[in-house]
Amino acid sequence: MAIKAYEGQYEGEYAVWLQAGRYEAAVLPGIGGNLICFRDTENGYRFLHEPGAEGMEDFKASPGIHGIPVLFPPNRYEDGEFPFNGQTYHLPVNEEATGNHLHGFLHTAAWEVEDFGAGKTESFVTVKIQVDEKHSSYQYLPFKYTVKLRYALSEGGLTQHLSVHNDGEVLMPCLLAFHTAINAPFVPGGSAQDYRVKATIGERWELNGRMLPTGNYQPLTAEEVALRGEGVNPFFGPMDNHYTAVPQNGRNKMELTDTKAGVTLVYDVGASYKQWMIWNNGATEGFFCPEPQINLVNAPKVELPAEEIGLFSLAPGEYWEETARLYVK
Repeated sequence: MAIKAYEGQYEGEYAVWLQAGRYEAAVLPGIGGNLICFRDTENGYRFLHEPGAEGMEDFKASPGIHGIPVLFPPNRYEDGEFPFNGQTYHLPVNEEATGNHLHGFLHTAAWEVEDFGAGKTESFVTVKIQVDEKHSSYQYLPFKYTVKLRYALSEGGLTQHLSVHNDGEVLMPCLLAFHTAINAPFVPGGSAQDYRVKATIGERWELNGRMLPTGNYQPLTAEEVALRGEGVNPFFGPMDNHYTAVPQNGRNKMELTDTKAGVTLVYDVGASYKQWMIWNNGATEGFFCPEPQINLVNAPKVELPAEEIGLFSLAPGEYWEETARLYVK
């Protein structure tokens, strides 16, 4: 099995490419540390929504719906306000329609390559971003921290190891998500109507007109019950929905099956993600985003127990880490 890691280009952008047998992947350190593609080259499968040459300018301007963007802090914060540990921080209001801050700072920032290489069983790359008073986001969230992402390719697919370290001397919030964009269809020439998705969702959070949780739940529709059970078409209707995560059989995951090809893509995200966001671009066939998220949307302003809503914090010197895997069965 050919295994290698090398520097190259992805549509004109600096990339680190990984190969392992039939799989290949590429990371764009300069654009949010985004893992922009994951492919099965033998079968022609493209599992992630890629911008391609024609979409690169839009992707650079708004890198949120291609590959695996890192959101920190993720999703929406009312009026840009972020109360934490007795202080209120003010994030820029960057979603005019809702008057909220959306998606944080890391998915648009430049990351650096710490290491890449290949061994007998896998190829890998580690990218990192260090935030301190020199970083542009420090003016909004004045915390010192390092986020590292290690991606590896092997016969077992793509693994992702994420760590956040508090480099500072004060307690810091640790709120994070991935806006993972999955192709449906991922099989060449396939039809989105042949696809069924399952996800380990629990309750659906009620969201108000500003897309912020009220603290209440909404009853699941028949399709949403199928989503956590036997599966449903990912484009059954428009989805911009927020759910609790309830692991099944010890795992927190999304499974997408091409029923015609008999191929299932598994996205096993780990149990630290307490929430799922699922967005399907107004039920537009082609791709959708099953987003594993540590925290409830707007968590710092929601009066519910911190553990229940994933309002995690890190003391000075502490780490938070989680591992995920994308693979085919």
